Amino acid sequence: MMEEFSKDGRVEAAGLKAGMGRKTAAKYLRAGQLPSALVTPRTWRTRADPFEACWSEMAERLSAAPELEARSLFEDLLERHPDRYHGGQLRTFQRRVKQWRAQEGPAKPVFFAQEHRPGEASQTDFTWMSELGVTIRGEAFVHMLCHVVLPYSNWEWGTVCHSESMAALKRGVQAAVFRLGRVTEYHQTDNSTAATHELGCGQGRGFNEDYLALMRHLEMKPRTIQVGEKHQNGDVESLNGATKRRILQHLLLRGSRDFDSMERYECWLWEVFEKANTLRRKRVAEELEVMRVLRVDRLLEHREIDVRVTSWSTIRVKRNAYSVPSRLIGERVRVRVYEDRIEVLLGGVLQLTTERLRGEGGSRIDYRHIIWSLVRKPGAFARYRYREDLFPSLVFRRSYDALCEALSTWRADVEYLRTLNLAASTMESSVEAALATLLGNGELPLADRVKERVSPPEETEVPEIAAGEVDLGDFDSLLEEPRGDALEVPA
Repeated sequence: MMEEFSKDGRVEAAGLKAGMGRKTAAKYLRAGQLPSALVTPRTWRTRADPFEACWSEMAERLSAAPELEARSLFEDLLERHPDRYHGGQLRTFQRRVKQWRAQEGPAKPVFFAQEHRPGEASQTDFTWMSELGVTIRGEAFVHMLCHVVLPYSNWEWGTVCHSESMAALKRGVQAAVFRLGRVTEYHQTDNSTAATHELGCGQGRGFNEDYLALMRHLEMKPRTIQVGEKHQNGDVESLNGATKRRILQHLLLRGSRDFDSMERYECWLWEVFEKANTLRRKRVAEELEVMRVLRVDRLLEHREIDVRVTSWSTIRVKRNAYSVPSRLIGERVRVRVYEDRIEVLLGGVLQLTTERLRGEGGSRIDYRHIIWSLVRKPGAFARYRYREDLFPSLVFRRSYDALCEALSTWRADVEYLRTLNLAASTMESSVEAALATLLGNGELPLADRVKERVSPPEETEVPEIAAGEVDLGDFDSLLEEPRGDALEVPA
């Protein structure tokens, strides 16, 4: 408007081109200032303060107990003065409390920004990934990520795990340092039980011996944060959220959240980390220049324990029960305990690999290991301690319930165990399909009926091939002198 007025000195024309009336344009021309400069702060209330009468009491209570929340104070106020206040005034009361805290409240803790030095420390944290909705062959995959970060460059790496265990921490840290080929001076974690434990003598939390051994092997110094001060591990904490958002975006680009196996999923995650780390190439190079070269071999990522197989054909590992082939009863076997699985060996030969259970007091009983004995002793099934593990799927459970409704308990047990024996000797999927068909037709799933529907595997005919006689004289021709018309190869 002022620019247009300077051209021809006409207030009305300048105002029209600026989209304002003549009087408004004349006002701003007289003032010689922009509209924003003419605004003066308001120092008065536009309406009466509804809490003026009780505010002195509220301020006293807040001073005595600053941790009181505005909502709790307001609900108490409503209870004592229902005729004076109503629920619609909550936001007004919360603003008043917020203003009091800013002007008269207690001092708040100050966080001091830190400058990270290249190659000084790496930080590790565990974070849940289940909210991403990843599935393995259609089943929800509940898991965590062991997340390792270099705070200076934000270089990151991660491994899939199921709990905050020492095995998961060892695998995650080693995966990161062997990927880099170098190590930092310090390695920092929070106070998770994977790295620390309660001393119980007023000295806070100390490091586990297994964790100290890992740090000594990798030639890094262990460092932890103060109890309850997770912001001290803030770099990896903040990257947890950013990493999950990045992974979610790549899942959307992929078009599917389902993977064939955990290994395929983890390899895909590593590709995501590689793409993210390429954007940090310059600062990563600065860190690598000052980090020490990794000069050791990778530690085994499992713990070995020796246990004896009981007469129940089970072993106990980490307070959980696992079944093993009955031929191992009475033998002392060696168990390798990984973060996600256990391996059973006898004389150095692998006998069994099974998924590791979480927590304590659980059981993983494979009916194939015991069905041969149980089918000969059907009376033991009724009160078998691990009976619920002998229903491989819901279809098998429904079949047993149908047998119990139509037959006596003993007869139902016999029929079901015969069916389970059939699944062990043929294919479980074929038996399950036969059971589903019988139940769908309203037929009782007796073992003989199931057997009729389970087609035996087709025998493959091996063709007879006559072996020809070999004339060794053919090989002599290979040693003969080359013919004259053959190409001569220069010496």
